[in-house]
Amino acid sequence: MVLTRAYGRIAVFAGLLVLAVCEAGQAQVQLDLETGIVFCTRNDVRIPGTTGTEFSLVDDLSSDNEPFFRGRISYTAGRKHVFSILVAPLTIHASGSVAEPLAFNGTTFPARTPLEAEYRFDSYRFTYRYTFRSDERFVVGLGLTGKIRDASIKLEDPDVVSEKKNTGFVPLINFEFRWSFAPAFWLLFEGDALAAPQGRAEDVLLAVQYFPSTRWGLKAGYRLLEGGADNDEVYSFALLNYFVLGLYANF
Repeated sequence: MVLTRAYGRIAVFAGLLVLAVCEAGQAQVQLDLETGIVFCTRNDVRIPGTTGTEFSLVDDLSSDNEPFFRGRISYTAGRKHVFSILVAPLTIHASGSVAEPLAFNGTTFPARTPLEAEYRFDSYRFTYRYTFRSDERFVVGLGLTGKIRDASIKLEDPDVVSEKKNTGFVPLINFEFRWSFAPAFWLLFEGDALAAPQGRAEDVLLAVQYFPSTRWGLKAGYRLLEGGADNDEVYSFALLNYFVLGLYANF
């Protein structure tokens, strides 16, 4: 099931790329692929938000370091207007036990029973960004992102499985800053972020880009994803760290 879902996303992503290239004409289309390792330094959960037992997938359980993949298609028109689609699946696994009974999503897990947890936070985003400056030294842009969050937290022991799913729309502010500090090399700072009384979300990348030609490039850097929500239905806050390697292809 997991592989089928992953292949389905890749097929959709490839189809969107073909459509973008066909429609682009003389405008620039960029394919941006990332992979690497992601790990948690915070992942606190309480479900329901008012009556569940708060526990940590980092401190109470042991979280795995996970490989990740994400891809973005960007279409730039007139050097100023950037439209992009991002597909960013994410799954973190954890295991262990807790010393006290754990009330989670209507199920109570006994103390010291072996537990398996799965934290899934798949993200699909459409972004429009306006480029205020674009020259040989600097690129500066600001825009808006519409994010669809497809998330779930699952907890199971040898006898019982309980899963809380959540799908929703989140508006975010998008930004990009690039500085060419040497021939063919750029320092990139980009991301999506927004805070509100209902919660917050930040997904930011600091990376070095290398473009040996106008057709392709590489990047390496660090990405931070942080945020969550605190309400009657769910309390969940996570901080994830990504070590990123990436490839660009320009059409």
